[in-house]
Amino acid sequence: MSPPKNPAEFSTTAVRSQATPSQAAHAVPALTLIGHAQPQRIGERLLLDGLLSGERAVALSRNAPDFSRPGGVLSLPLGDPFLSRTPVRFEPGVRGGVRLLVPEDGTPVVVGSEPVKGGREFPAEALASGVPLVLAGRVALLLHRATPRAAGALGSPADLTALGMVGDSEGIVRVREDVLRVADLQVPVLVRGETGTGKELVARALHTQGPRRAGPFVSVNLGALSKDLIAAELFGTLRGAFTGATRDRDGFFRAAHGGTLFLDEVAEAPPEVQAALLRVLETGEVYPVGGQTPVRVDVRLVTATDADLEARIHDGRFKAPLLHRLAGFEIVVPPLRERREDIASLFLHFARQELETTGEAGRLTSADARAEPWLPASLAVRLARSAWPGNVRQLRNVARQLVIGSRGLPGLRVDARLEQTLDADALPIPGQPLSPEPPPHSENTPTGHRTPARRKPADVSEQEVLEALRACAWDLKATADWLGIPRSSVYVLIDKSSLLRTARDLSPEEITRCFHECEGDLDRMVQKLEVSRRALQRRVRELGLEGT
Repeated sequence: MSPPKNPAEFSTTAVRSQATPSQAAHAVPALTLIGHAQPQRIGERLLLDGLLSGERAVALSRNAPDFSRPGGVLSLPLGDPFLSRTPVRFEPGVRGGVRLLVPEDGTPVVVGSEPVKGGREFPAEALASGVPLVLAGRVALLLHRATPRAAGALGSPADLTALGMVGDSEGIVRVREDVLRVADLQVPVLVRGETGTGKELVARALHTQGPRRAGPFVSVNLGALSKDLIAAELFGTLRGAFTGATRDRDGFFRAAHGGTLFLDEVAEAPPEVQAALLRVLETGEVYPVGGQTPVRVDVRLVTATDADLEARIHDGRFKAPLLHRLAGFEIVVPPLRERREDIASLFLHFARQELETTGEAGRLTSADARAEPWLPASLAVRLARSAWPGNVRQLRNVARQLVIGSRGLPGLRVDARLEQTLDADALPIPGQPLSPEPPPHSENTPTGHRTPARRKPADVSEQEVLEALRACAWDLKATADWLGIPRSSVYVLIDKSSLLRTARDLSPEEITRCFHECEGDLDRMVQKLEVSRRALQRRVRELGLEGT
């Protein structure tokens, strides 16, 4: 390790990676896909940036608006045919929150395990932790806050992806950008983060992105070494230095010469090793145990810890000068609970690795939007709501259990024990229910028992027809009476409308699926499919579903 060129480096204060106030100020509400019949679409995002300024609401249906992967080019609507064409709406809420409005005859929406009736208000703190939504029992979304990637930000999307860190959350993007900032420098790096967050992955990225990539990468977990042998393992030994030292050993520093040495759990180093580490950082020389002659080493040192080093310094268990030297630059890896929008993408990443070993990797690519989701929406929500105390390491283990436990089945199956584990510390979802609101009315919209004057069909708008049909439970005669036009004209207006369809437009598969979901209740089917009751009943009979 080369000695410092500037004496000021001896007291360098750590530069810790963190979001700046300007970054936080630009965070906007967003929806990220965490469950879909086409698994390859999981991770796509829709920014609800118009809500931040209160300029406009966002109407979400199966046909609009488009979702795209952060940094990607292609964009598509949700496209699930079982979602209603009647949109749910997201509007600006109070003090940075978001209001969700769900029409009574639109797509059913569930938050957590609770169906939304009318609407729900989500405060800003709910968006900060993430709110999982399920549409029609099939599509799962996470409502959260995201920071749009600014033009000119460090690293292209391809550069960031090449680092091997899965996810597009603000926290993990910041980690990847910090890796690119410091990888080509020789300063020591301290990686902080809870156990299981992937600190070694960050160290490997620093190595592969830097000028030492052709040299060795040596990883050492100090917590796994005997405290009596840590010095010998790190700095090497001379024969006869202690009982059992029958030959010279180079040690990890010399093994990493010309490359990178990663020391995990550096807080576990005993005091004498801390002093030796400080000497190595300052002089670039190691003293093998039992030796009197220093040996020069050229090593880029990366350390990691999940401990509070400042508290240990206060207690006298860690040397402050060593922290200052280790932390030439700090990178903080966020825990999984702070990057919930990445959980589904990470899960698929680990599931793909397991499926490749079983020859079933094709399950994660589908062109059929009507298929039953391989990752059920209810499971996607469970994954998103779990606290993940073991972080990414725990998620990888859960993915392995689910894939192996569901081998040969069309979708993932969760056993009761795993359900209990995921639900035990599930994220609570704050939010205030809203009272169901009637649809907006115009002068000609049906209200009360008013009978409107006779009108010309050409004077009736598409929206008026839609609202009248809903108010009259899709009874075409009642709708004609409300609108003050002949019943035959209602058929003509429906045929011309881009907002409406008829029972003959429904596929047999859609009718059959809805029949079973509604348990044969025709009224529920009418509300779900938004077509005439009489015409739907005829189609049900034609398909032989009555009596099944």
